[in-house]
Amino acid sequence: MRLMRRYIIFGLGAVALLLLLKPLYNSKIQEKQISTVKQPQQYLENNKESSASASITNVSANSEAQIWSRLRQGRGYVVIMRHALAPGIGDPPDFKLNDCSTQRNLSDEGRKQAIRIGKAFKSQKIPVYRVLSSQWCRCLETAKLLNLGKVEPFPTINSFFNNYKTQSQQTAQLRQFILNNRNTPGAIVMVTHEINITTVTSDIYPKSGDSVVLRASDRNKIEVVGQIKAI
Repeated sequence: MRLMRRYIIFGLGAVALLLLLKPLYNSKIQEKQISTVKQPQQYLENNKESSASASITNVSANSEAQIWSRLRQGRGYVVIMRHALAPGIGDPPDFKLNDCSTQRNLSDEGRKQAIRIGKAFKSQKIPVYRVLSSQWCRCLETAKLLNLGKVEPFPTINSFFNNYKTQSQQTAQLRQFILNNRNTPGAIVMVTHEINITTVTSDIYPKSGDSVVLRASDRNKIEVVGQIKAI
């Protein structure tokens, strides 16, 4: 009987000890799990920061005044502009390319904005060689309201927001177009979509009516000369 009591007392003591040590053990496990989760997260954040800082170097520190001056005097400049204000995102489910009533279109303020931007180009005496536009109605209308020359529909800069399958092909075609026009006199104005501009520039997210000025370098690279904010 005494031996049995000792076993019972010993067993109860062991159980009590386990109950006391369990919270401490769980705490250690949780700390270990947290540390293993944090490490890759911090790695991604550090990579993100270094990637962002590296991409910024692609944008020159030119002021808008300097950019206007270069556009007046240079060759091979491509002004890639996001269409003017058109409230919303993407297009309705029943979107049809040849039917503007099914698309997201410019607002009245967007139309006024496009006219103001066109006047700015004229007041700066920018020689415009061509005006190209995405086939989306809001882009075509923006391009026409700029009043900088005949508007040519240009499928290469159509939106691929709802169809990323064409993204690489269109972006490659756009880059090649810029390279092919390195010696074109004056500026080529292209009216397109945010997604197209962000893809070709890697990290620039223009607002409605904003423009990014691009140019082909002697080493067959696409340089970001700078940005012109919407008026």
